[in-house]
Amino acid sequence: MKSYNTLSKLLCTSIALLSVSFTTLAASNDNPYGLIEPGHLRIASVGDSKPYTFTDASGQFTGFDVEFFKNVAHRMGIDKVDFIGQDFSAIMPAVANGQYDAAVAAIGITPAREKTVDFSTGYLAGYLTVLTRSDSAVKNVATLAKHRIGVVQGTLQENYAVQHFTQSDVVRFPDNNSAVSALNNGTLDAMFLDYEAAKSYADRFKLVSAADIPSFDAPAGIAIAKGKPEFKAALDKAIKAAMQDGTWKQLYQKWFPGSPMPKQYLPGGQ
Repeated sequence: MKSYNTLSKLLCTSIALLSVSFTTLAASNDNPYGLIEPGHLRIASVGDSKPYTFTDASGQFTGFDVEFFKNVAHRMGIDKVDFIGQDFSAIMPAVANGQYDAAVAAIGITPAREKTVDFSTGYLAGYLTVLTRSDSAVKNVATLAKHRIGVVQGTLQENYAVQHFTQSDVVRFPDNNSAVSALNNGTLDAMFLDYEAAKSYADRFKLVSAADIPSFDAPAGIAIAKGKPEFKAALDKAIKAAMQDGTWKQLYQKWFPGSPMPKQYLPGGQ
């Protein structure tokens, strides 16, 4: 009788363990990318980086990165995508600690950032611009010495300015709008930002470019938390497909009319 009870207990335990294993497997299959909520992507971004990511008059996120990422997500079978605005310096730490599934905001891939998050394959490259007022003494890179130049904290522009504009006083801001405001009111002599964003601000506030600097060594990628190989593989596959069928090219021409297109992102390397 005692042996029968022992065998019965062992059998029940085995069945319970198998039940847990199948439940775990089912949960994994339901959420292969390790998202906060299966089938729903919560994306950290910035709302003032036109034409990459910005909010329109109705408060909705739009821009090249937004449309491109939604297309990529659709190819992965996900159409529920929410963009949430953050200060740029906060978005990668927030992704790393699991507050968001990914960060999308023309984020350059650098070795320093790869210590905190993983990145998809690169999908965008461009130029950097020194933006200033028409009455400013800053006319080119050489004349930046001993002047105050604004950057958004945590960006590639901040890293580049600190490294290359060593005789300038680099002033950090949480976002582009506050830096442009300081430039307009004379607190800054110039601002260092992305080429495409600079074009938009120049048009809106009658500002001018003092220099355009090529920057193809840190292409933009989608930032995700470390330890999610299935998520990264799916993103990379969808990004490649969007490039090969011409979707990337179509969106680039829409948001960056007249700007040069890197051949590596065009169908067949056109």
